Amino acid sequence: MIADGLDDVFPKSSIEQSPLDRKINEYFPGAVVRKDLVNEVKGNAIVPTYVLEYLLGQFAATDVEAGIQEGIDKVRRILAEHYVHRNESELVKSRIREKGRFRIIDKVSVTFNEKEDVYQASFANLGISGVLVEPHTVLANEKLLVSGVWCMCDLEFFHSDDTKIVPWILGSLKPIQLSNFDFENYIEARAKFTTDEWIDLLIQSIGFNPEMFGRRAKLLQLIRLIPFVERNYNLIELGPKGTGKSHIYSEFSPHGMLISGGEITVPKLFVNNSNGRLGLVGYWDVVAFDEFAGKKKRTDKALVDIMKNYMANKSFSRGVETLGAEASMVFVGNTSHTVPYMLKHSDLFDELPESYHDSAYLDRLHFYIPGWEIDTIRGEMFSQGYGFVVDYIAEVLKSMRNLDYSDRYQKHFTLGSDISTRDRDGIHKTFSGLMKLLYPHEQASAEEIEEILRFAIEGRKRVKDQILRIDDTMTSVKFGYNSHAGQWIGVTTLEEEEYPAHYYQDRGHSGVEDDSAAPAERDVTPRHGTAIAESIDPLEEELFQGQRDFAENQRGISYESLFLPYLRGARIIKIHDPYIRMSHQGRNLVELLAAIAVEKDPADEVEVHLFTFIEENQIYREKQMAMLKEIHVRAGQQGIKLTLVSDPDGHDRWISTDTGWRINMGRGLDIFQKSEGGWFDFGSSHQEFRQVRAFGVTYIREIH
Repeated sequence: MIADGLDDVFPKSSIEQSPLDRKINEYFPGAVVRKDLVNEVKGNAIVPTYVLEYLLGQFAATDVEAGIQEGIDKVRRILAEHYVHRNESELVKSRIREKGRFRIIDKVSVTFNEKEDVYQASFANLGISGVLVEPHTVLANEKLLVSGVWCMCDLEFFHSDDTKIVPWILGSLKPIQLSNFDFENYIEARAKFTTDEWIDLLIQSIGFNPEMFGRRAKLLQLIRLIPFVERNYNLIELGPKGTGKSHIYSEFSPHGMLISGGEITVPKLFVNNSNGRLGLVGYWDVVAFDEFAGKKKRTDKALVDIMKNYMANKSFSRGVETLGAEASMVFVGNTSHTVPYMLKHSDLFDELPESYHDSAYLDRLHFYIPGWEIDTIRGEMFSQGYGFVVDYIAEVLKSMRNLDYSDRYQKHFTLGSDISTRDRDGIHKTFSGLMKLLYPHEQASAEEIEEILRFAIEGRKRVKDQILRIDDTMTSVKFGYNSHAGQWIGVTTLEEEEYPAHYYQDRGHSGVEDDSAAPAERDVTPRHGTAIAESIDPLEEELFQGQRDFAENQRGISYESLFLPYLRGARIIKIHDPYIRMSHQGRNLVELLAAIAVEKDPADEVEVHLFTFIEENQIYREKQMAMLKEIHVRAGQQGIKLTLVSDPDGHDRWISTDTGWRINMGRGLDIFQKSEGGWFDFGSSHQEFRQVRAFGVTYIREIH
């Protein structure tokens, strides 16, 4: 049997904690858990994080090391004995039969059998269906009727000669959710934390180490929580793969539902007119569409139309009847191009399916998270500190959906007068959501309020500026606000500051009419490397051809001087080097790719094909592939499309370009001597300070 709470028998020996962790445990006893414990106990149990944290909250919500270890052991035993693995379903069925009654953890969904006037449950992993469920159980947990809920259930087996009778009997059902919650205590405890401490607590609660993030990066992570705390909030995040875009919506809360963008239908999302059954928006606080991007994806125009109406009016039609719902809509997808590339050739919504690349739909979005700013998730980014038990913070956020903090900035600031109603709504909802997350006790200084107001304006401005590229009938907006002292403060997006030449190529200054609202000193002159790349034809420039030899311990040599004059202007580069295996060899590759990225126009892309030997030993191969995959991701963020080609028979080392150059390299990229100087060594920053091994390079022009 699964216990209902902690056994009060833990020894009182404590573990070393940070000052923040001690404070968290002091003011939120029993509501927090060490976040690294989730991965420690998960094993091969494919269950959401909130299920695991529910169990850890029951048995390991303590700051005493011995108690934590005992709690971990209990949770492991529970998962081992009661969690149903699909491949062990027959074994679990046998246990139910032999013991008469057995407790399981499984995802349960319920359907209504109108012919027999009964509710029937299906168990996803156990693989049984038709189990009778009492109506009061279904009415108390209506989400069972939609997409299923993870539950702890007691099942019994009773055989009958009547084949129409299902032999499985549901003895009890308990959804994995919080049993009680005191909002007033939450508000009182919040006042004990500084803003920085509270933000770090929230970051730890979603599983990340706050020391690995800057202030802006933390706020971008927390924007992902607004749909849980704000009704009818429409959010989009597009960015590179591996940045954790969908994690929050699949693992963070039992009130959110993550679905594939290509698998949704009107009946499933809104209402089934044939039986009147409500869809996902009627039961979930957040409906998130994963893998939403993809230009060639097929879309249902009827779904797009009803979605646009719902996102604008919070309602949808069922025949002649109009129904309302409060589910927030989240759209996450991957980008395949860099930001300057998208700005130069299209817009930041370029990856969306054609039906959604529509100004009317896009104008319903309240905030655009710039996913390209969020770092790729790495192991060291995960937290080992304390954070809220997921189910606890999920209930906190759900309880605040009834509150409205959208006007809390008005005693300090006034939005620009030409900001439209729809723009204003987007800003207000984001601001309200951030206030609820960061300052639920409403004790924020003018500077703190200004910070999140600017953030809210920026996110909506990113949406509107891209719409203006798609629909020239839209009116430009001067985004900013006035202080009560009468000062106008303009707001810009970060990519607007970084790539002004591409950001304003069609619209002058994007509706920004004065210098206070525009980035200071808009210098759109290309960087030195870009100017060279555009002005020199590598086939016409008088470059050296022939052999060059370098002596051991020679200095003043770099990839920039050796290779870049011959790589400029190339769109396809092939690198043949059989030895890209060890970390220092990976660093060599990164430094060459970085040099190429600096020289090219940020809005252009270069294909680099790496031909190298793949390790045969499994352990070494896994390390090599992990390194090359990381380099592939990082290079892609800078417009370098790196592809890997296995070359088991390769021995020679050379580089070739589509502009007609071939560079034969005696040692490949591994020309530098090993250094132990760490970051104090100037050579770690500039290759010219490193000593080289003896090597030679031959430059050959191959005219095609």
